[in-house]
Amino acid sequence: MKILLLTGVPGVGKTTVLRKVAAGLPDWRLAGFYTEEIRSGGERRGFRLVCFDGREGVMARTEFPGPRRVGKYGVDVAVIDALAASSLALEQAVDVYLVDEIGKMECLSEQFVAAIGRILESGKPVVATIALHGKGLIDQVKRRPDVQLWQVTWENRDRLPDDILAWLGKP
Repeated sequence: MKILLLTGVPGVGKTTVLRKVAAGLPDWRLAGFYTEEIRSGGERRGFRLVCFDGREGVMARTEFPGPRRVGKYGVDVAVIDALAASSLALEQAVDVYLVDEIGKMECLSEQFVAAIGRILESGKPVVATIALHGKGLIDQVKRRPDVQLWQVTWENRDRLPDDILAWLGKP
């Protein structure tokens, strides 16, 4: 199997696990992205999408106007279209795709949905975080027969990066 999905409750450390996996692969060609919280006054105000090639953009903020909203956040679908889709482009030289996350905000982008479909069919290794609950693409990806779904918990999150590196065949 070449597709590993990490799921769990919000705040359990899925993004941290994925970032530690990326740090453990210094000689590998990575593609994909992770998300960072934007905080102000101790409160989460939005999310930044950071690509492994160094590009980044703000994909959601409480201050962004609609019409695309997930909870209290206005979502800038154009940022997801531009950054996520290009960072998930199929390239022969890529060793592994790391994606944080297959979630409701990202799924608002048709470019993202198409790119995820292509990389999942590519045969390249994919490690992605995925929403614990969700319909549409989220549910479809979880039901794929070629997917392993690992639950990130408070108890296992510190050892998971090493388990994932071993799953990838990293010596």
